[in-house]
Amino acid sequence: MQSWSRGTRVSDASQANYEATVARALEVGINHIETARGYGTSEAQLGRTLRKHPRDAYFLQTKIRPSDDPKAFEAQLEESFGLLGVQAIDLVALHGLNTDANLAQALRPGGCCDVLERFRRAGRVRAVGFSTHGPAPLILEAIRSKRFDYVNLHYYFIFQDNSGALAAARAEDMGVFIISPSDKGGRLYRPPAKLRELCRPLSPMVFNDLWCLSHETIDTLSLGAARPADFDEHLQVLPLLERAGELLPPIVARLEAAIDDAVGADYARRWRIGIPEWRELPGLINVKRILWLRNLVRAFDLLEFAQERYAAMSPDDNWVPGARAADFRDDEMRAALPESPFREQIPGLLREAHALLHDPTVTPLP
Repeated sequence: MQSWSRGTRVSDASQANYEATVARALEVGINHIETARGYGTSEAQLGRTLRKHPRDAYFLQTKIRPSDDPKAFEAQLEESFGLLGVQAIDLVALHGLNTDANLAQALRPGGCCDVLERFRRAGRVRAVGFSTHGPAPLILEAIRSKRFDYVNLHYYFIFQDNSGALAAARAEDMGVFIISPSDKGGRLYRPPAKLRELCRPLSPMVFNDLWCLSHETIDTLSLGAARPADFDEHLQVLPLLERAGELLPPIVARLEAAIDDAVGADYARRWRIGIPEWRELPGLINVKRILWLRNLVRAFDLLEFAQERYAAMSPDDNWVPGARAADFRDDEMRAALPESPFREQIPGLLREAHALLHDPTVTPLP
C-alpha cells in the first residue's frame, strides 16, 4: 500500500505494484485477500484492484476497530464497503479485541457484534470474526462467547502461548487465521545467519510456514506480500506439506536445543511459570514479553526483531503492551513474583534484557 495514513494520494507506481501483487496471488491460487480500515490506503487501493477481477475469484476480509458508538462503527463499515466496491464482504473482523473494554464493545447488547449480525442477515457480511493481540484468557472468553465464526491471532514457532486458543477455536468450529507469521514471527524475510543454519535444509520462512500448516487447527496464514516476488519463497512450502512429519522434527530439535544451550534447559522449560500479566506487576513492566525477547536473542540472534518489538512496548498501547524494564526496584519485583521458580534471578535478567534490547535509534514498525 502507499501509506499508513488514510486519504494519502496514491501514486501510479504504488497502485500498479498493488495490482500486480494481487494478480500474482490469484495466479498462484492464493485467494484470501485481507485488509483493514486501519491499514491506511489499503482499502482504497484494494477496491480499485478488485474491479479487475471476478467477484468469485477471491475471499475478501476487512477489519474494523470496535467502538463504544454502534452508529459510528456502522458508518465505518459502510465506508469500507464503499472503498472496497463490493456488495458483500466475505469476512469482517473486529480489529484488535485486545482488552476487556474492547470485548465489551463487541458483545454488549446493541454493540458491534449486533451491528455485524444485522449486516449478515442482510447478506452483506458472510462471516464475523475478531483479530487479537490480547492475553490468552481474553481470547478464550471471546471464543467461548459463541459470537464469532473465526479468529485472527498470533501463533508460530517462536510464540506458542496461544495453543489453548487454537484448541478452543476448534471446539467451537471456528476458523483460525495466523497474523503475520513471517514478520511478527521473527522478521523471517531477513533472518540472521544462526537461524538460517538451524533451519536447514529449509529457510526459516519455509520452516515456519510448514510448522504452522502442520497444525490441523490452523486454516490460513497471512503472508504480508508487498510485491509480486514476495510469494515465491512461501510457495516453496506447498510440495513439502506431505513431508512435514519427516522434515520438521530434526529442525525443531535443533531449535529447542539452541534455546536450552542459550538459557539453560530448566529455565527454558519453566521460565513462564508464576509470571502474572503485566498490569499486575511493578511499573506495569511486561516481564513475560521482555524475558521472551531476551530468549530469542540469546538462542537465535533475533536482535533486530527483538529491539523493534521492545521499542514498541508501552503501557498505553494494547497492541504491544506493557512498560519496558527501564526502572524498577528489585525487592518489589521479587515480591510480585512469589510463584516464579526464578524470582531471585528475574530482576537481574530484566536489567540484562534492557541493556540488550533498548536502542533509542530503533523506530517501532506499524
